[in-house]
Amino acid sequence: MTSEQRLADAFVALAGGLEAGPLDVSRTLTALAQHAPALLGVRAAAVVFELDGRGPAFVAGSDPEVSRLERDAVEWREGPGHECRRASVLRPAPEALDGEVCRRRWPRYAPRATRLGHTCVLALPLRTRPTAGGALVLLTDAPHSLTPDAAVLGASLADFTAVTLERAREADRSRTLTGQLEQALTGRVVIEQAKGVLGTLLGLSPDDAFDVLRKHARAHRRSVRDVAREVVEGHADPELTGRAVS
Repeated sequence: MTSEQRLADAFVALAGGLEAGPLDVSRTLTALAQHAPALLGVRAAAVVFELDGRGPAFVAGSDPEVSRLERDAVEWREGPGHECRRASVLRPAPEALDGEVCRRRWPRYAPRATRLGHTCVLALPLRTRPTAGGALVLLTDAPHSLTPDAAVLGASLADFTAVTLERAREADRSRTLTGQLEQALTGRVVIEQAKGVLGTLLGLSPDDAFDVLRKHARAHRRSVRDVAREVVEGHADPELTGRAVS
């Protein structure tokens, strides 16, 4: 498979593949972590992402050890992924994990990463807000592999993933709002129908019929919509409809 084909496959996977339905956030992040090493020429990759900027964070890695490392880093609140997600100004650049600077900044993360054989790291932001909602963490034992071209391509993959997740979140919000509006409209229609039924049975105006309906619902600690539906379906409390119990 050519590098162009691998790149095309990666973008298809990040866009949710060919399956219909809502985007699977976990699967999208896993696709990014698993495709990144081969595309960018690094040893391993991990993705950390917080939906809406709140926990729990999604964590995915190209291998189990890296996944565990990044999951622990979330708990420790340290490491390149954590800093990338929290920084107000982002300046992604490779850093030496076996150097004194990283060991001071990340006293648990850096030694653990080096024990896994990684000596250099680069964290790239997944921007879903003014700050980074997540980070793509690239790990390697060959610092020269983190070239400017690899960083640019990695940033493009991270940006594409972030935009895909943001669009999926907007679509989910739209579906939720549509469902809420449909539910409200259905409830309003049922209430109007119940007002008509009570008005006919009790000889009341629509406003008076609604007042009777509301008072009955309140007295029995029930929703107006549920009581209205019983009126329309013909099995409401006889006390409400004025019908004698047979």
